[in-house]
Amino acid sequence: MSASAANALNGFDRFGLDDTILRGVRAAGFVKPRQIQTETIPASLDGRDVLGLAQTGTGKTAAFALPMLERLLGRKANSPRALVLAPTRELATQIAEEFRTLSRHTGLNVVTIFGGVKIRSQINALRRGPDIVVGCPGRVLDLIGQRALHLNKVETLVLDEADHMFDMGFLPDIRKIMKVLPGKRQNLLFSATMPKEIRGLADEVLNNPHVVELANAAPAETIDHALYMIPEKRKLDLLEHIFNSEKCNSAIVFVRTKRRAKRLSDGLRKLDYQAFDLQGNMSQGQRDRTMRGFRERRFDILVATDIVARGIDVSNVSHVINFDVPNTPEAYTHRIGRTGRSEQEGIACTFVTGTDRAWVRATERMIGKQIPREKVEGFEPDIDRKPAATVQRRNKRPGGQKWGNSQKPSNQRRRRRRAG
Repeated sequence: MSASAANALNGFDRFGLDDTILRGVRAAGFVKPRQIQTETIPASLDGRDVLGLAQTGTGKTAAFALPMLERLLGRKANSPRALVLAPTRELATQIAEEFRTLSRHTGLNVVTIFGGVKIRSQINALRRGPDIVVGCPGRVLDLIGQRALHLNKVETLVLDEADHMFDMGFLPDIRKIMKVLPGKRQNLLFSATMPKEIRGLADEVLNNPHVVELANAAPAETIDHALYMIPEKRKLDLLEHIFNSEKCNSAIVFVRTKRRAKRLSDGLRKLDYQAFDLQGNMSQGQRDRTMRGFRERRFDILVATDIVARGIDVSNVSHVINFDVPNTPEAYTHRIGRTGRSEQEGIACTFVTGTDRAWVRATERMIGKQIPREKVEGFEPDIDRKPAATVQRRNKRPGGQKWGNSQKPSNQRRRRRRAG
């Protein structure tokens, strides 16, 4: 076998994709298929349902996009033949962008639909007869209700970040959407995690699926983890210390609430850092501009809630910093997956106070290993928790004796003392 033939078999040529799609693959910069692509694309091309579980940043979008494009080639309809559902607007936009890159030479059209923007422009786009619709469940239902979106010719349904779709309240919307889809169709579910309680829900959607599970609970091996025991009042100081290290060139800082994201980004800018926040109170235009600015490196620190913890792909993020620990151990995997993507190295730092110890134990059980503890000179271990002696002293008299029920001064006696 010649060297060129061997290289072809090692690349995407092995799947027998049409040349128009392979041109898009080359335009996207893909050279060699990732493992999730190698193990799911052949089954998808054969028309089988697929459940693909793999770490974030491993190429799941191309794993369902490439076979879908191949199956759509050569035929045209006046309504969508493929529907991709995603949990967030940012993820839906990113998926659509990758579809457009891969399909640029095929003549296939993609439309993105989600809330937070005027619906009229999306209705007009649907009237042009797209082949593929990528959207969020709420807006998809709105457009179905207005009879602007017809799904009776859909051949393939994709649920991306399927566990999040099921687990965070999307299940009723998904069931309503499925009722208007043709019964005979291909179903593709992809996610980074699939807890056991959610797996049963996936069984409602899939028919005898081809299952690929690639260490779905474990973070990517290219990520170095670090856990810092730190009092709440010293978190900002430690954050500055990490920002000033030579290794930190771009960072996503995760916080628990929208208000904290705004407050922290404002505070960092006052300290002359190029930082902006991304959270749910922002309009879609503001969110789009912020993500575009971060991707284009117009600023290098993004302070965010979990709105960007799922599926958002920004290259060369050196650090993910959990300023606040996530609500669940599973969310840890999604957050830190914003670094170490596409086999690049990354660093995940987590700030832990005395109240976070249960979360640490649960997360370490989930990922199957201990998160390394790091100590930085000048930053003391967590001192948020009051020592037991301090609590006891609150219930003691000045002479050291404990107050008995009869000894505690009554409210009436306290008032008399203040009056005298």
